[in-house]
Amino acid sequence: MNPVVGLDVSKGESQVQAFLDKSQPYGKSFSISHTREGLDTFHHFLKNVESITGKQPPVVLESTGHYQTPITQFLEEQNYLYIVINPLISYQAKKSSLRKVKTDAIDAYHLCKLYYKEELQPHKKRGLQLLNLRNLTRQHESLTDLCMQAKLQFHAILDQVFPEFRSVFGDLFSKVSLHILLEYPTSEEVLKARESELTERIAAICISRSNAWAKEKAKKIMDAASRNPFQKVVYESHLISLEMHIRMILQYQEHLSNLEHRIDALASEFEEYKIIQSIPGIGEKIAATIISEIGEIERFNHPKKLVAFAGIDPSVHSSGKFTATINRITKRGSSRLRHALYMAVLCGIRSSRNKKLKEFYDRKRDEGKPFKVAVVACANKLIHWIFTLLKRKETFLDLA
Repeated sequence: MNPVVGLDVSKGESQVQAFLDKSQPYGKSFSISHTREGLDTFHHFLKNVESITGKQPPVVLESTGHYQTPITQFLEEQNYLYIVINPLISYQAKKSSLRKVKTDAIDAYHLCKLYYKEELQPHKKRGLQLLNLRNLTRQHESLTDLCMQAKLQFHAILDQVFPEFRSVFGDLFSKVSLHILLEYPTSEEVLKARESELTERIAAICISRSNAWAKEKAKKIMDAASRNPFQKVVYESHLISLEMHIRMILQYQEHLSNLEHRIDALASEFEEYKIIQSIPGIGEKIAATIISEIGEIERFNHPKKLVAFAGIDPSVHSSGKFTATINRITKRGSSRLRHALYMAVLCGIRSSRNKKLKEFYDRKRDEGKPFKVAVVACANKLIHWIFTLLKRKETFLDLA
């Protein structure tokens, strides 16, 4: 007998269906909650299937983001083999039926049938530290997006309160710039203060700079206030919003800085971190994202599989005598890995940091390839290099 258990996972609960062998469903499907009691019920059911067939059944489930975490962690604790499949695969299998029926019970049933039709690979457990690194890099990406949104909203408010302040500091979002704006948000308040008072506040906030620099910035603030078109702010709501966004940005910057330190400390434990950084154009942040998204390189036995995992492999469209000549990349892999590779290519070809990659890029452009096509080709080349370096545990030599 070749038993299998199909699990249709949803938020807080899952639908269970078992097969004792091909075309031999075992009982009716039932639902379990993702609680200790529900998981114990599921464990008892698995033991029951095992006692009937004499073989431990693997569990097949779709990838559902974080909803599957309670189940997969429980299965790992109980040493059960489980298979996580791409929802696209199960969706295509369901379309083979002429009847259009969609229920959790039917989905669990189809997952069992899919197990006998396809050669599904068991889930390869990843190291805990790499998963921690992946979670931290993804958290950093999410927080960066939130910070960017806050900065855009801050720009919109500043344009209606104190637009001339933009020209004072080189970095509008530096600590000294935001703190000064927090204390002196309008032209009226700046002009009421003395230049010496502004100089003292700037010097106190930015102690690494000289008093001459602080005095220069204080004068620029006074000049900006005198040029500002809004000498008096009519809407108090703008000032409330401006203060709120400044405090949000400062908080985001503090959290991002803390995350970056933690990511660097954790990534430094991996040999792969330094290996990938040896490629010109790849810094700490990109290297940490790449190794956390790839995971153990042993999961891939060929560079083309890593290319597919990144979603930069070309799609193929051929039917009869027709064969498409313009094929877009599939984009069915890790979007975060794909974005990290894209950024690594841009950094590598900029100012010819990575000479070998820049030569390859120039060759593609000379062949008439558009910019994005050439960049994707470079990303493909880069992922092949990464695969080889990680397999051989060697560093990159820029021989060009």
